[in-house]
Amino acid sequence: MVNLMLLGLSLFLVVMLLMGISILLSKKTLGDREKNSSFECGFDPVVSSRVPFSLRFFLIALIFLIFDVEIVLILPSVVSTSWVSPFLWIYSLMFFLTILLLGLYYEWNYGALDWSL
Repeated sequence: MVNLMLLGLSLFLVVMLLMGISILLSKKTLGDREKNSSFECGFDPVVSSRVPFSLRFFLIALIFLIFDVEIVLILPSVVSTSWVSPFLWIYSLMFFLTILLLGLYYEWNYGALDWSL
């Protein structure tokens, strides 16, 4: 029992010693406002949050994510050619690509792909 208490006390002292050393040796940059603030997509966090947000930036990011997910879903289909019959593989891939092309056509008609300002 005494050995266990001695071990716990020594462990506590080592932890406190290491914490004290890390606090004493850490860099202190209290005067630098830029390094102490959070970085959110290039916006200044101190300014009002009611700044107009570019909808074009949001649409470009959303389209980028959609096409990234599309590639992630298409690439494993190449590996599955040996597991599935060629007839089923071609029709499932054509169905998937048709859905993607219909989505692209919808975005084009909606005007989300109009890059002119």
